[in-house]
Amino acid sequence: MDLRDLRYFETIAELQHIGRAAQRLHRTQPALTSCVRRLEEACGAPLFEKSGRGIRLTPAGKVLQKWAQRMRFDVEDAKREIGDIGRGLSGHVRVGVVPTAAQFLLPAVTRQLLAEAPSVTLKTVVGLVDVLKPQLTAGELDLMVATETPAEPGFESRPLAEDNIVVAASASHPIFDQPVSMAALGAHRWVLQPPGAPTRDWLDAAFDRARLPRPVVQVESTMLLMLPPLIAETGLLSFVSRHHVGEGTLLREVVLKETTMRRRLTVNYRADSYLLPAAQRLIELFAAVQDGGPEPAPRARRAKGRAQPSR
Repeated sequence: MDLRDLRYFETIAELQHIGRAAQRLHRTQPALTSCVRRLEEACGAPLFEKSGRGIRLTPAGKVLQKWAQRMRFDVEDAKREIGDIGRGLSGHVRVGVVPTAAQFLLPAVTRQLLAEAPSVTLKTVVGLVDVLKPQLTAGELDLMVATETPAEPGFESRPLAEDNIVVAASASHPIFDQPVSMAALGAHRWVLQPPGAPTRDWLDAAFDRARLPRPVVQVESTMLLMLPPLIAETGLLSFVSRHHVGEGTLLREVVLKETTMRRRLTVNYRADSYLLPAAQRLIELFAAVQDGGPEPAPRARRAKGRAQPSR
């Protein structure tokens, strides 16, 4: 099988349409049709079947898709590992980061990495887990720093910081002039993420458990980093990382055990992928700054490039 045919096959399988795949790959439809025929001849089975106006993978096609992706990872990892010989801390690292970690962990980590390795280049993608995880799976990211999720085969995870999500308000909010309770919180309006966001669903469930009406949401925002300024400017309550409140900010935590959500940040990577020494160093730095602690001294490069599984 030709590796180029397999790369084209992956795109056709993703888009489930020869025409759209031809546009993305800048190839003609007959060329991609010939590619599929060559692969079907090599496999001895049809790889696609018609589905409405498009196509979909057959059972044989799904098997080939899995192995085609694995072969692509292996080829890319081989190129990176061979090119990495003798270069030390260098190369290009692609990391996905959830907004809280992007704001409070990434700057210090990046500063330290670039101080140690000025030739390293970084690509950062900021998003929620549901956006970042598919990119990690597809090999578009080397690392993902995100909130902890259940363990999955094929991925390694290393715990980082604990991040507490709390109710927050502007320091002058009237909520602080009365005893704090969940019932008191329910008397005020909120700015929150839409339903389906993990923190929003957790907060709604907390009110459900208390047999109280859910928060009255006056403003919804999908931009987590917009919540703190919205709280300060509107006088609404919200549910944000504790990093956003306290000394040096315009916000104050509404302290209440029932509305304190504890979650853990983790760094994740594909178990069998090759990690550049620079990517390994990035993992170490994320772990070192988890609580604002001292920055560790640079460590010698490991003899092997593959990341060590977490215990």
